[in-house]
Amino acid sequence: MSRGKPSGISLDKDDVRIVLGMDARGDRNHDIAAWFGVNQGRIAEAKNGEYGTLEAAPADELPPQGPPGVKGRKLRERVQEAINCIDSGAPDALNKVKAVLQKSSEAYDANEG
Repeated sequence: MSRGKPSGISLDKDDVRIVLGMDARGDRNHDIAAWFGVNQGRIAEAKNGEYGTLEAAPADELPPQGPPGVKGRKLRERVQEAINCIDSGAPDALNKVKAVLQKSSEAYDANEG
């Protein structure tokens, strides 16, 4: 069995601060890794200090809690809903699109811990 191609994605020190903040918040390693597009080994390395001794990012700098794949799928569905509103040509389409996008943004940013 052959290995997959490397993603080319690596963590920098700012990313590691966010990793540490997400860990301190209680996020699952799997969700943290998925947020950055790396495997859980990179998250373990960050938590073990292999990127240096860094301070965890404060809560207001962290991404929303929860699995990003689920959030991304839900957001994609709502974007399609907004596109459908535009395509409908309804007189109030702009207001509907704005409402859908606002609701989508709020749902994506909600913590799901």
